[in-house]
Amino acid sequence: MSFAPTTHKNKTVATFLAMVLGWAGAHRVLLRGSRDKWALLHFASVPASALVLFLAPHANIFYQLLPMIVSQLAGLLEGLVIGLMPDEKFDARYNAGSSRQSASNWPLAVILVSMMLFGTIMLIATISRLFDLLYTGGAYG
Repeated sequence: MSFAPTTHKNKTVATFLAMVLGWAGAHRVLLRGSRDKWALLHFASVPASALVLFLAPHANIFYQLLPMIVSQLAGLLEGLVIGLMPDEKFDARYNAGSSRQSASNWPLAVILVSMMLFGTIMLIATISRLFDLLYTGGAYG
């Protein structure tokens, strides 16, 4: 009985996908496959936003995009966890059948710093816009 070797999953690519396509769960599909329940939940943010757009067409665009914004913020957090995981632990979890070992380099560090910057800006903007809409009715923008 022979087992087909699994493909080697790259930690840098998974972290980059979490930063760029975290709202769609692309990083989870890369690491765990298309049947991952959390990846499907990430991708469900798109129809959820469309549903809000359909049910409340005159609502603020922030409310209409809120499911995707929350999904992106969760994807950024997952990307940080993936990127900061030690290579040995990453290989044990995602590359158990692969004969190669991961070696994180400078591109991963640059992606992590960019992700922290983007995530912090997005989180602060989301919190401030949400408080503006909830407590002032959008008086500041």
